[in-house]
This record gives sequence, C-alpha cells and structure tokens, in this order.
Amino acid sequence: MTQGHVVIVGAGLAGATTALALREGGWRGRVTLLGAEPHRPYDRPPLSKELLLGRPAPLDLAIDFEALDITLSLGRTATRLDAGERRLETDAGELPYDALVLACGARALRLPGTEDLEQVWSLRTRDDAERLRPVLDAGGALVIVGAGWIGAEVAGAARAAGCPVTVVEAGDHPLAGALPAEVTAPMRRWYAEAGAELRTGRPVTGVRDGEVELADGTVLRADAVLVGIGSRADTDWLAGSGVPLDPDGSVRADARLATGVPDVYAVGDCASYPSARFGRRLAVHHWDNALVGPRTVAATLLGEPAGHDPVPYFWSTQFGRHLQFVGRPDAGDRLRWRGDPASDATWSACWTRDDRLTAVLTVDRPRDLAQARRLIGRGVPVDPDRLVDPDIPLKAAAR
Repeated sequence: MTQGHVVIVGAGLAGATTALALREGGWRGRVTLLGAEPHRPYDRPPLSKELLLGRPAPLDLAIDFEALDITLSLGRTATRLDAGERRLETDAGELPYDALVLACGARALRLPGTEDLEQVWSLRTRDDAERLRPVLDAGGALVIVGAGWIGAEVAGAARAAGCPVTVVEAGDHPLAGALPAEVTAPMRRWYAEAGAELRTGRPVTGVRDGEVELADGTVLRADAVLVGIGSRADTDWLAGSGVPLDPDGSVRADARLATGVPDVYAVGDCASYPSARFGRRLAVHHWDNALVGPRTVAATLLGEPAGHDPVPYFWSTQFGRHLQFVGRPDAGDRLRWRGDPASDATWSACWTRDDRLTAVLTVDRPRDLAQARRLIGRGVPVDPDRLVDPDIPLKAAAR
C-alpha cells in the first residue's frame, strides 16, 4: 500500500523521521504529522546542553516538510482513538486515517504535589529549557532531584554557568536505575570536582516555594528545582482504544512495530518491542531508537520486509566528559574493566555473558564504543584477556 492517509501522532524525532521515511520509500498518499507543541519538529539533545547555556545550537530538524508535502498540524493534542472507525479525536476536532503511527513519546515524571509550583520544572521540551535558562543566567541556586542522565547533564551546565547546585538522589548512588554502584562510583568525584554537591540515599519528602525538604530533615534553599526522576510513555489517552499497553504504559508492538490493532503502529519512546537479540521486550527512551525505528514502520506500511531489533545506544555529556553506552546488560552478566577509573582519564566498563559482549559503557573512548557496537551486533565471542587490555583495540578481542 502506498496510498491513503497516514496520521502520525507525535512531531518529535520519531514522528518526523517516520514521515520522511514514508516519502523517501515512495508513499504517495497524504501524510499528517500531529504535534502537541507549537514548535516545528526539533531535536532534543541540545536542550540540556547548548540551549540551556544560551549557546547557538541548531534545533529544528533538517526536513523540508513543505517540499515533501507533509502536513504539519502543530499545537494539537490527541485525546482519544476510535480504532474501529479509524478516527483520531483531538482537541481541535477529528482526524480520519487509513493508517495511524503512534510516536507520542514520553512525558517527564513529576514529584507528587508539585504540579502547581512555579519554581519546579522538568526538562523535556524546548519551552522547559527556555524557562530554566534565566535561572542559570542569574546564577540562581538550583536543586536537582534525581542523579540520572538528565540530572548530571543539567548539573554540569548549571555549574558552568556559576550556579550553586545540589543534586539529591533517593538511590544510594548516581544513575541508580541504570548502572550498578561499582560503575558509578568514579562519577561521584566528577560532581565534587565541578563544585556540585551530591547527596545520595536522600528521598525528597516535600517541596515548597524556594525549599526542598529531605527525608533526614534537611531543608535546601532553591531558586529553582529541576525534577529528573524518569519518564513514562505518554499513552494515557489510548485507554479503551484496544491498543495493547505494557504495565509501564508503553504501546506493545511486534518486531514490525505493528500493534495488532489493524493499521496502527508504534515507534520511539512510546513503544516496546520484542528483542530476539537480548531475549526480552525492550522499551528504549533514547535518541537512536527514535531515529532507526521509523525505517521499520515505513517499510511495514509499504509492504516491505521489516524488523526492529537494534543494539540500544545512547550518549551523555557529564562534567566535560563524553559518555556512550551500547547494549543491554543483565544482572548476571560479568563486569570487566578496560582501564582504571580511579586513575585513568578515559576508561570503559564491559559486560559479558558466555564470553560475549552484552553492553559497554565508555568514558571518552569513542573507538571502544564503535567497535563494541559491531561486536555486540554480531554476537561473536571475545577473548577476556584481550578485552580488558585498554592498549589493544577492542575489535582485536574477537575470537
């Protein structure tokens, strides 16, 4: 099928790239891209880096929607799906479709009871970054709730702007939901070297205008509070539609990114998919997944063979260091080090199972990352002794 009206819910990277992939693949019917924000589709990684510091950064995606005859319907929110009638309801009226792609992304989690507090923000959108930037420009005191990827990035940006920064984390170490404590132990030093105070094992019990109260009774003064405690698929509006949802709210798609509901597909942050590579269902809330998934959706809609099972990948910039992570480790995987985090400026942490790489975290070692990505993708066994030698190229560890 190359005709008919495709409606894409979500004008972020996944939605915009799906529209582009359809046109490049030969879709001749109508394509409508629906976005809740008023802005043209833009890239999110600069939000916690260049934009937050007021530095020039290209945000708008380099896609000529007009030339491709892709209709942008911005500032419009999906409210309900009637899949039986192939009708999408929005706050600006109904949209009939022949095929529907759910690329509605994820929303930042909020601290309960803080929804109406003006000084409490998340960092998910362009407008979020624009609201937070004047605090950094003024050198205001910032309390960051959550020592995850976003929390660390914003802490680094705020310290570079000269702001007093305190990061509080309910878990007992940074990135508690993503990495084991032994891997994140060196990162504590990064906070201290940057002049940011890190308090772990300190749940937040209350937030008032200008104050954050911790479980140990400490009260922190704040000109602004940034909450970075994770995100959840933005799919509540799909309740009752028949579209299958996982317990975490992700749309349950198959390897072709089809939902099982006729002519309804899902891609990007809002979707989960079965990974034969890792032996379980994955929901990946990262830029790379939103970039590669649209090719699968477009191929499926165009009637071509398709399957989505990439090696998960993302990156982060923390306190002047470039971190990259590829793969997906399990709890039973063995951790091996390339380099010594206590003394080396650059190092990598590698996870293996049955002498095969399952994941690699690199700190300022981009070559390790590129080679690890290929090794994990191929599933080849590696020599453990060569793997841990930082002077041997990682690819040379393949047996």
